[in-house]
Amino acid sequence: MFLFATVLTLYYLCASAASQNILSLNVNHDKSDSVGVKIPLIGDDNNVISLLGTKTSMGAFNKGFAVDNVNSHGALLTHTSIPKFGSQITGAGKLNLLHNNHHNLNANAFVTRNMPDKPSIPIFNTVGGSFDYMFGNKMGASVGVANTPFLQRTDYSALGKLNLYSSPRASVDLNAGFGRSISPKLRSDWQPLGGLTFTRYW
Repeated sequence: MFLFATVLTLYYLCASAASQNILSLNVNHDKSDSVGVKIPLIGDDNNVISLLGTKTSMGAFNKGFAVDNVNSHGALLTHTSIPKFGSQITGAGKLNLLHNNHHNLNANAFVTRNMPDKPSIPIFNTVGGSFDYMFGNKMGASVGVANTPFLQRTDYSALGKLNLYSSPRASVDLNAGFGRSISPKLRSDWQPLGGLTFTRYW
């Protein structure tokens, strides 16, 4: 659930206007939450480099950098410290496939290097991707998959998004859907995912 909350926070930060300071709060259905911030550092008319930071209610802290392109492409590199686990380094990219007044479609991919504190657990990778679609900046959907070969585990997610409020200064979005995990020792049923995302621009 932590990975989902963090990736969701970073996605909404990076999907927002690149030239603004952004504060984002996620309140998840399982009562966990996370706060993220995005601060532009340098840029021009084509690209902006921003500082990212995310703190979760479980004590994890994520920090890094994002690059946003005027054509809605983007990339990020982050480091995450996770209590009682260790740390992660994540690289991700976003390719905009379609963008006009009514439709927006992105393809996303990421790879995470998991580095546990315990010497008995080796370093291992998680790779994944998703497609995100929005109609008229009001409603959309996302489907994603992530695979962790070391754990022989694959995670699937399907989410819907509904914008409840939008202004030049703030937005409120409802995110709801389901996810499941499959491995030789685990085959879960589809479990609910999602929550509310509050975003403030200045």
